[in-house]
Amino acid sequence: MATKTSSPLFHIILWQLPFMFMLLSCHLDLTYAAGGKWELLMSNIGISAMHMQLLNNDRVIMYDRTDFGVSNISLPDGKCRNNPNDLALKIDCTAHSVEYDVSTNSIRPLMVQTDVWCSSGSATSDGTLVQTGGFNDGKLMVRNFRPCSTCDWQEMGAGLIQSRWYSTNHILPDGKQIIIGGRDAFSYEFYPKTASTNNVFTLPFIQQTNVPREENNLYPFVFLNVDGNLFIFANDRAILLDYTTNTVVKTYPQIPGGDPRNYPSTGSAVLLPLKNLRAQTVQAEVLVCGGAPKGSYPRAAKGDFVGALNTCGRITITDPNPQWTMETMPLARTMGDMVILPNGNVLIINGAASGTAGWQIARNPVLSPVIYRPDNPSDSRFEVQTPNAIPRMYHSTAVLLRDGRVLVGGSNPNEFYNFTGVLFPTDLSLEAFSPSYLDAESANLRPRIISPASHLKFTYGQRVNIQFTASGLLNRDLIKVTMIAPGFNTHSNTMNQRMLVLPRGIIRQVGQFVYEVSCVFPNSGKLAPPGYYLLFVVHQDIPSEAIWVRVN
Repeated sequence: MATKTSSPLFHIILWQLPFMFMLLSCHLDLTYAAGGKWELLMSNIGISAMHMQLLNNDRVIMYDRTDFGVSNISLPDGKCRNNPNDLALKIDCTAHSVEYDVSTNSIRPLMVQTDVWCSSGSATSDGTLVQTGGFNDGKLMVRNFRPCSTCDWQEMGAGLIQSRWYSTNHILPDGKQIIIGGRDAFSYEFYPKTASTNNVFTLPFIQQTNVPREENNLYPFVFLNVDGNLFIFANDRAILLDYTTNTVVKTYPQIPGGDPRNYPSTGSAVLLPLKNLRAQTVQAEVLVCGGAPKGSYPRAAKGDFVGALNTCGRITITDPNPQWTMETMPLARTMGDMVILPNGNVLIINGAASGTAGWQIARNPVLSPVIYRPDNPSDSRFEVQTPNAIPRMYHSTAVLLRDGRVLVGGSNPNEFYNFTGVLFPTDLSLEAFSPSYLDAESANLRPRIISPASHLKFTYGQRVNIQFTASGLLNRDLIKVTMIAPGFNTHSNTMNQRMLVLPRGIIRQVGQFVYEVSCVFPNSGKLAPPGYYLLFVVHQDIPSEAIWVRVN
C-alpha cells in the first residue's frame, strides 16, 4: 500500500494552538466536570472520512468523494479509475474509500468508481453495507460492500429510479431499505425493488419543508417507530408516515422556535433507547439537538456567521398528543454528531459554534464533547467532556466501536484537499474518544461476556442466557443488557442507529466471579429490524466489550 508522505498534521497543530488556549480559558467557566480521553490513532489515513460505517467484522468503511482530484493514498496493484466525465482528473490512481481495521489500527485502500459524495447507506440484515446515490455519475448508483478481508466495492449500476443526493436511508422491519428525500427529490423509494415497489413515491412533506435558497430539509432525520411507521423530521417539523400506503398518519407540532435542524443548518438527532419491550405499548422518544437559526446559511455565505443553536427538543413520538420539551445545551453547536453509548447515554461531538454546513462558512470549532444522560432529572442531563485538539468541522464523522470507544474522523470544509493557507485545513487523521466508563479506575466494575459466542444468530422473542464475569462487587440491581444497531454516519446524521434495553430475569452466580442473566430478544422487526447488533452487558453504567449478535 503506497501512501503519500505529505501530512497535514504539522499544519493542524500550529493552527490549533490559539483555539486550544481559547478553549481552556472558556472551559474553566463551565460548571460541569470534564471526562473522557482522546487518542490519535492515525495522523493520515489517506482520505478525509466524510462517511463512516462499522461492519460486523470490526472494520469501518470510510469514503469521501471521487471528483476533486487525487487523495493521499494510492490504489493497490496499479489500479486506476478511468473516468472520462470527471472534470478534475480523467485517470485517478488514488483511493477515495478505505477500510479501517480496528484490531490492527491499519488502513486498506478500496476502489470505488462512481462519485459517492454526500450519499447515504445502511448495513443490511446479512451485514452488507448498501450505499446509495451520490453526485454526478453516482446519483442513481447502488453499491455493495460485503464484510471480508479481501472484499471491495461492487457497483450495481442504476439501482435507483430518482437521483439521490443528501438523502436518508433506513432499514425496514422486512429488511428492505427505504431511501427518502435528497436534493430536488421530494419522494422516497425502496431497495431492493419488488414488483410493488419498483416506483418512486411522492412525499409532499419533503417539498413543503424545502426553503428556497436554504433548503434545510436535506438528510432528513428518519426513525422507525415501534408501530412500524416512520418518524420523519425535516427542517423544523415532523410527520409519522405509513410508507406501505404513503399516508401521513400523524403530524407533530413544530419544534419551538421554528429554527431549522437539518442540512445545511445541520443539527443532529437520535431515537433514545427503547425500554420495557414487553409492555403493551412501548414508548419511543426522539431527541433533536443543535442546528442554526433561520437565515443562517445565506448570511454565513456572505461572511456573517450567526451563532449556532444551543437547544435540544425532546418528544415522545408514541404519545397520543405529543409535545416538544426544550432543553438548553451547555455549548451551542451546529454540525455535531450524536452517538448512543452502550449505557444509554448520548455523546454529542464535533461541530462549530457559528455558521452552518457548507464550504468554509462555519467558525469557532466546538472542541468539547458533551454527554447527555436522558434518564437524569432535566436540570442535570448535560456534562461537558475533555476537549479535543483537532477541529472537526464540515464533513466530520463519529461512530461507536465494539470496545465502547467512539471513532472520530473527517473535517474538510474545502472544495478540494487543502492543507495550507486556509482557516480549517483538510484533516486526514483518525482519533478515538474514550468515555469515562473506560477509565482504569472502573476496570473492576467492568463486565466481560464469556458466552454466548460472538456472531451467533437469534430469532425474535428468543430467550438467551448470557454469562459474564465481574471481578469487583456486583450490584445486581444495576445490571442491564443493551443492543445497538451501528449506524451509517455522514453530515451529522447517523442513519439506523438504534438501542434497545433487553428484558432480563434474575442474575445468578454460577462460578467464582461468573454470573448469568437471562434476556429476551425483541419480538418483532418493528422494534429491531433484522441485522447485526452490538450486545453489551452494562454494570453501574460501565459496559463490557460487545459481542456481535444477528437477529433475524
